[in-house]
Amino acid sequence: MTPYRELNKEQLQVLKAQLEKEFEEVKAKGLNLDMSRGKPSKKQLELAMDMLEELKSTDKLKCEAGIDCRNYGLLEGIPEARRLLGAMTEVTPDKIIIFGNSSLNVMFDTISRSMTHGVCGNTPWCKLDKVKFLCPAPGYDRHFKITEYFGIEMITVPMTPTGPDMDIVEKLVSSDDAIKGIWCVPKYSNPQGITYSEETVKRFARLKPAAPDFRIFWDNAYCIHHLYEEKDFLLEILEECEKAGNPDLAYKFLSTSKVSFPGSGIAAVAASPRNLEDIKKHMSIQTIGHDKINQLRHVRFFKDIEGMHEHMKKHAEILRPKFEAVENTLEKEIGGLGIGEWTNPKGGYFISFESMEGCAKAIVAKAAEAGVKMTDAGATYPYGKDPHDSNIRIAPSFPTLEELQTATEIFVLSVKLVSVEKLLAE
Repeated sequence: MTPYRELNKEQLQVLKAQLEKEFEEVKAKGLNLDMSRGKPSKKQLELAMDMLEELKSTDKLKCEAGIDCRNYGLLEGIPEARRLLGAMTEVTPDKIIIFGNSSLNVMFDTISRSMTHGVCGNTPWCKLDKVKFLCPAPGYDRHFKITEYFGIEMITVPMTPTGPDMDIVEKLVSSDDAIKGIWCVPKYSNPQGITYSEETVKRFARLKPAAPDFRIFWDNAYCIHHLYEEKDFLLEILEECEKAGNPDLAYKFLSTSKVSFPGSGIAAVAASPRNLEDIKKHMSIQTIGHDKINQLRHVRFFKDIEGMHEHMKKHAEILRPKFEAVENTLEKEIGGLGIGEWTNPKGGYFISFESMEGCAKAIVAKAAEAGVKMTDAGATYPYGKDPHDSNIRIAPSFPTLEELQTATEIFVLSVKLVSVEKLLAE
């Protein structure tokens, strides 16, 4: 295929007329398709339905500590849940606390607690003149919404193929004590699907922050969400922090939201003993304990980490054809045209698309006009402002394979049309 930039104005005008005709035909179908959020499909949700049958009789409601899970107790979570989620995120049970149904909720609470009461005895952030946070981008929009909500100044850090640009991270963290944290999705990142390299993780662990209360917010959301047998490897951050003499540097968040049921899974945070004690001090005021029945139900269903891995293979069987359908359509329709690039992740929930500069918002709007809803252009950057207006997050998981194929074809048509208009305007 001839790259669009090699076409002359007359050829571009002819192509534009042809694409507009195709677009009007698609628009007339009145479609309503959704590629906006990384939601599991109905087939995926049905994989864990047997979990709801696990605790039918009252003799199954005691955990291994002898506690009736219908009653109060065990602030840190039941032992077998700490063991299971510890194995999921590669830490020992004593380094993890089980929370409620949402890791996003735990991250919000962690920021809120830091604002009102400080971190491990340091000055509460709300009493400081300025609080800043580093935000690798493209990144997770809901992370950025949390820091924006609390009025924390967000500083964009570019992503590279091996993770955040660590030269920039190291320079900023070491020179400004107003910088209190950094958001990270270290494995199959949202939205690019990048897994941080070993060197990147080690550099994180060796950071020398100017602020004693600086913390890495390590959102390990996709730690076991592989699409293929060939899996990306991620170095374990807490162990590396200990080796580097920085045991308190990181909080590690995770949940089973896209393993069992989104909104009805179990979440956890893993951290150093000092950080966990600081968290528990506040938890003991906030709650008497989280939902132990749900914790027990998860453990009885998955049994152990191997059971969880087997379960995730079933998710992969559903997701893999969807990712490949998007990737194949992109390659077939716009590969070599010079109007877009995209990632081909080995896991996670998203494909990241980079359009020609200045085209992302128009492409998303054009797709919406034809009945395909996508994540707002710009959402993957702090304050919703993509400086290049080029990044678009594609979420293949929720539609059926047939719906996804149609949605991707409409997306591609939108990319072509907006790109031609851009070139004609130059």
